[in-house]
Amino acid sequence: MSDLAWVPQSCTMPTEERPLRVAEWDALFSERLTSLSRPQPLRLRLNLASGAGVEERVRDLAERESGCCSFFTITTTPGEELIALDISVDPAHEAVLDALATRTAASRESR
Repeated sequence: MSDLAWVPQSCTMPTEERPLRVAEWDALFSERLTSLSRPQPLRLRLNLASGAGVEERVRDLAERESGCCSFFTITTTPGEELIALDISVDPAHEAVLDALATRTAASRESR
């Protein structure tokens, strides 16, 4: 999914920076994702294997993403072995969450 057409116009990140951010998320998910679920239509839950520096990496990415994509509500919940990453959107951005879920699942399957 190298095409970023699913990124909504409401994202304020400069277009030329988007592939780099997507690559950061893809790398995190391919390295650390242990499971994903969709507990609600507007919420995606990702469980990431914790480790040295992982919580800081997740929080940094989540903060930067929330800064340019205000339609995301991102919550991190650290645990001893896993870091839960909950991503929620409003109904107008459900398709973005769908695309993110598909992309995340694909990055997990590619390892």
